[in-house]
Amino acid sequence: MSLQVFYDQLSPYGQWADNPNYGYVWFPDAGRDFFPYSTNGYWVMTNYGWTWVSDYTWGWAPFHYGRWDYDNYYGWFWVPDNEWGPAWVTWRRASGYYGWSPMQPGISVSLSFGSGYNNTDRWNFVPERDFGRRDIDRYYINRSNNDVIIRNSTVINNTYNDRSRNVTYIAGPQREDVQRVTSRSIGNVTVRDYDRPGEKLNNKQLHIYRPQVGRINNDSHKPAPSGAVNMKDVRPVEERNAVHRQNNANPPQNNRRVEQQTTPPQRQELQRQQQQQTKIQNQEQQQTKVQNQGQQQQQTKVKNQGQQQQQTKGKKQRDKEVNNDSKDKTKGQRQETTPPPVKDKKDR
Repeated sequence: MSLQVFYDQLSPYGQWADNPNYGYVWFPDAGRDFFPYSTNGYWVMTNYGWTWVSDYTWGWAPFHYGRWDYDNYYGWFWVPDNEWGPAWVTWRRASGYYGWSPMQPGISVSLSFGSGYNNTDRWNFVPERDFGRRDIDRYYINRSNNDVIIRNSTVINNTYNDRSRNVTYIAGPQREDVQRVTSRSIGNVTVRDYDRPGEKLNNKQLHIYRPQVGRINNDSHKPAPSGAVNMKDVRPVEERNAVHRQNNANPPQNNRRVEQQTTPPQRQELQRQQQQQTKIQNQEQQQTKVQNQGQQQQQTKVKNQGQQQQQTKGKKQRDKEVNNDSKDKTKGQRQETTPPPVKDKKDR
């Protein structure tokens, strides 16, 4: 099949637009809180690695083909491609957390392992003991904590080579590691081909539509979505109406704030981190205060010593003047009390 399969099947659930950088891109009618590989879905372990199962009717395509990108004005949009995968995300692990982020257009598997691909707003983190839950949206860590978590994380570079399609996938965390930190047995889900657009998980089997898609159409017709608009005609994410949202399998779940969705141990961990940061800040402030006090005391000491020296010098000068005055008075008194000389008898 050609990319036309995506253009036709996704049109009822969003809007296609001609992007000058990527060609035709798709904007889902999923609401302003939509986040790929986060909203309305969960992870299961398959023979390909961790695979995203979506509750959206259209989830079989944008979460297993192509890449997602984000624009502050338009929101999230999908760029189609022809390679199927369990999920096109990159993975990280920090102390106590697993995290993943949608791979941007143009980012290959090998490039995703490199540094510099750490946009904090595009990451989802959950406590490692809650990874693999069906209601994983209840355990997302507030993204305001992403910066601290990412700076203390490492890339998970496990891969799986699909020889039947000649594609390498990022498999995500090792099954044994997840079983150890969650204390739960992680079963394997078998991926089966579905004969029509959609996906369905039943009895540890994931039936999913994953056609072989070519980049070039065999006939002279160039694939294109009907009703595609220019990017300038796409309304901002706040104004777009989800007119087709009722066609989704389930309404999208908003990511709950961490204060409402974390269990007590998780809150304790976050509080411990915040207390540690507050302690460091207080220590730095105390150190600065002590330094400032020391400088002030040193300046006061020098100033007092100068004043004392000046006062001592002035006192010595005054004492000297008093002593001189006393000597002069004493000398004058001696001169006044000296008796007149005695006359000789001959003079008489």
